[in-house]
Amino acid sequence: MDSLKLLAHPIRLRIVHAMGGGRLLTTAQLCARIPEASKATVYRHIDLLVGGGILEVAEEHKVRGAVERHYRLCQERAVIGAEVVRALAPEEHRQAFATAMTALLAEFNAYLDREEADPVVDQVGYRQHALWLSPTELTEMISDLRKAIAPRLANPPSPERTQYLLSPIHFPVEVPHQQTEWPTSGAEQPPR
Repeated sequence: MDSLKLLAHPIRLRIVHAMGGGRLLTTAQLCARIPEASKATVYRHIDLLVGGGILEVAEEHKVRGAVERHYRLCQERAVIGAEVVRALAPEEHRQAFATAMTALLAEFNAYLDREEADPVVDQVGYRQHALWLSPTELTEMISDLRKAIAPRLANPPSPERTQYLLSPIHFPVEVPHQQTEWPTSGAEQPPR
């Protein structure tokens, strides 16, 4: 199964989120992270991710006669390449977006269900901004975001760090159109 099919499921996507930053987690720890899914469901999705090379067994320990496995994310396999994205039909984009939004909503609900959840203290944000951008400005903004985010993707867990889910989403909300005169405020009147 290719990376797109493996990652195009909300539970598998949440498992990948949980494994970020070089974490080693057991199936039991992943089940605790996704309490609304049955243990059998989480086990099945872990097996699929291992079979697809997105997760690997990092360590095994005997615990009360059973083998406990610690899994690690294979970051280079947990990506959907640009060539795959270019080949997607509109319906496949809809499905991928719906999966991402389902996983995002599930993660947010799991956060809010925790007793210690405090959106103000935790600096939770879910703002949306409508920006007017030229193709060059959009490319620059995406580059700036990558420069800010990419170095932090490898941050390992530590006592002073909390894992945050960051979901940059951008798409045009209207088709560009030519307009002979753009409405402007008084200070921005074009010269006549």
